[in-house]
Amino acid sequence: MSDTTVIHPTFHHVNLKTTRLQEMIDFYGTLVGAEVIFQDQVGAWLSNDAANHRVALLAFPNFVDDPDKDTRTGMHHSAFEYGSFEDLNSSYLRLRDAGITPALCLDHGMTLSYYYADPDGNNVELQVDCFGDWKRSAEWMRTSEEFKANPIGVFVDPAQVAADQADGMSFAEIHAKAMSGGYAPEQAPVEIPEMKS
Repeated sequence: MSDTTVIHPTFHHVNLKTTRLQEMIDFYGTLVGAEVIFQDQVGAWLSNDAANHRVALLAFPNFVDDPDKDTRTGMHHSAFEYGSFEDLNSSYLRLRDAGITPALCLDHGMTLSYYYADPDGNNVELQVDCFGDWKRSAEWMRTSEEFKANPIGVFVDPAQVAADQADGMSFAEIHAKAMSGGYAPEQAPVEIPEMKS
């Protein structure tokens, strides 16, 4: 009889198909410090830590862009997590100064998340855990009526968040203000479809 115990592997990398290989290499280098480990004519393998690769890019000559990509099923986004709000905010400021701004930003309740679009239109989430502890944030997701009522979260304006952080506001205060709608942008960056119960 075989063992039915599920072994839990660690997520290792995401592999993206592209028609813009060098633009994608440059973008992920700027966004998360990914460096090319190996590159040839049909792809590149990048890492921003000790792993052999975290982002793989395939650029086969027969690939074509999908003009309807935004409305097709498939991967919505990949995500990278910072260890602190200060790191997320500092990265937002660095990227902003380099001309890279998030397409949208959300406080999901368990994470503060800034979403960036890569040159192919793939979303990349840069996030920080609002609880600083995966056990606590997972428990909040499981049991919170607030999350059950709004699992998407609330839009935030990262410039307002950065201004409050510069004025000395703590992350706990920023998170509370975000969840109460205090950083709502003038216009929502996307429309979230209403779910019917």
